[in-house]
Amino acid sequence: VTGTLIEIKSDDNEFIIHHNEIPGFMIAMTMPFKLIDNSYLNKFEIGDSLKFNLIIDEKYAFADNFKLLGKGTIKSNESMWDDEYEPVEIGEILTNITLLDVDSNEVPLFDANGKFKFLSFIFTRCPMPNMCPAVIVKNQYLAKAFEEEPNIEFILISFDYTYDTPSILKQTYQTLLQSTPNLTVLSSTNHVNDIFTLGGQSNVSFWGIEENDIGHTLRSLLVDPNKRLMQAFEGLNWNPEKAERDIKNIL
Repeated sequence: VTGTLIEIKSDDNEFIIHHNEIPGFMIAMTMPFKLIDNSYLNKFEIGDSLKFNLIIDEKYAFADNFKLLGKGTIKSNESMWDDEYEPVEIGEILTNITLLDVDSNEVPLFDANGKFKFLSFIFTRCPMPNMCPAVIVKNQYLAKAFEEEPNIEFILISFDYTYDTPSILKQTYQTLLQSTPNLTVLSSTNHVNDIFTLGGQSNVSFWGIEENDIGHTLRSLLVDPNKRLMQAFEGLNWNPEKAERDIKNIL
């Protein structure tokens, strides 16, 4: 892989890298890479152009064998949100939006069924096992844990409004949806303002969708039946067992 170092996250032993397309595997993206050797943290600087190996097994992905190529160009990821999209705080109300289910029906995200909603953001073209696929596995665990609880549902929302059409989502997640009836997948196709509104209020950033050069952050939210944000689960490393306990306490 080749790319430009955007951020050094020493506490997480990660580099945030804007990488070029990996042919046959992944589109160009800005994303975190877990380091096999933490000594790399002190060897490179933001803006360095790097070449490295990406090593993947069923659950994890690591970066190793870094080589300095020179200085790269740091992409400018200006905030997509204006004032109306500012993140809501715990206890504040999210705006209701409309998205598409896998059968292309328009559905309000917050309907009047009186249920809590657990919201997570994904896109189907993410092949990294410790990113979007891991978020899906965690949601599957929670959906199974709460399958006898009628007052909560789990919703995966794709922010890739150009590629993840309802038919793509249905084809990709059909088995998952059949095995976990309390889990739903929603598309943002033709609902760009809706997904921008939700992303901004949820403090989830994504960019480069139309350029096919995607970068994003990750966050999951627990929202009560009145659209009030109850708890947020940050980044990649939240623990589903702990989330289960937290959700049970709130319910």
